[in-house]
Amino acid sequence: MDGKPGLRERKKQRTHAAISDAAIRLFLEHGFSQVSVAQVAEAAEVSKRTLFAYFPAKEDLVVHRLADHETETARVVRARPPRTAPLTALREHFLKGLRERDPITGLNDLPAVLRLTRMILDTPSLVARMERFKTGAERALAQALRETADTPELTARLAAVQIVAVHWALAQDNAGRLAYGESADERYAGAVADTEHAFALLENGLRQPVPPSGTYRPVSGRDAPAAPSAGSDG
Repeated sequence: MDGKPGLRERKKQRTHAAISDAAIRLFLEHGFSQVSVAQVAEAAEVSKRTLFAYFPAKEDLVVHRLADHETETARVVRARPPRTAPLTALREHFLKGLRERDPITGLNDLPAVLRLTRMILDTPSLVARMERFKTGAERALAQALRETADTPELTARLAAVQIVAVHWALAQDNAGRLAYGESADERYAGAVADTEHAFALLENGLRQPVPPSGTYRPVSGRDAPAAPSAGSDG
């Protein structure tokens, strides 16, 4: 066995990709709400039944492209080097994403990425679907914190909610600035400063908030409780 997928699996992968590519093309050309599932199926040359076998909901045609990121923070925590704190590993991972212009950080100004991001943020049903994505990320991260950092269950859940919220807020802020014309290169230094500030808040708590070191601006009016255990060495 060479580990390569068989003919049946490769055919399924091609069908999956064909449906996804057709959907994104039509959504970007005409708008998510203006394109029906039937039109996507026709463009991909499959039946509606086949389409729904691969994508149970219309929103999944878009959000599935982010599916691998749902467990990304959990994977980072599980794969961190010995004696490295979870928050340290997560901060370094996000900073690495900024350097590499990973779209999940919001710091990618390729036209296709910008258009897809705008479509998601401008479509209420896609925003709602992303909330489910966040819930899955929180659940996976909480489990990783419990299993690898000896974090109590409630603390792990609270920490995971805050960490995922920070990732989401930072990415939204970056994407919003790029949507208004700032380039990724222009935004980079500010994005790094904001990331350092956000993770300092996570590590130190909000009782005595650390002053911003760069261009940080609040992205939300609500403060969340700190989660000190998640930042300790595990």
